[in-house]
Amino acid sequence: MRICELKQKEVINIHTCRSLGCPLDVEFCCETARLKALIMPEPGKFCWCFSKENEYSIPWDCIRQIGEDIILVDFRNEKLLSGE
Repeated sequence: MRICELKQKEVINIHTCRSLGCPLDVEFCCETARLKALIMPEPGKFCWCFSKENEYSIPWDCIRQIGEDIILVDFRNEKLLSGE
C-alpha cells in the first residue's frame, strides 16, 4: 500500500464510533524504517487552514485494522479530539 492510498481512507475511532477524517500525512522513523503515527487534522478544520497547531498524531500501535475504505483506530486521548 502506498502512502497516498493510506491518506484517502477515512479514520474511524472504535472507542467513540466517530469519524476522525482522513490522514494528512504519516510520521516515519528513519532508524527503524517503520511508520510511527498518522497525522490527523484537528476536528472541524478545513484543508486550507492546516498548520502544525491544527494537527495531532495517532500512534501507529493504536491502529487496529486497515480496510479497503477505512482505518479503524482505538484512540482514547479525548483532550486532543475535543481541541483542548
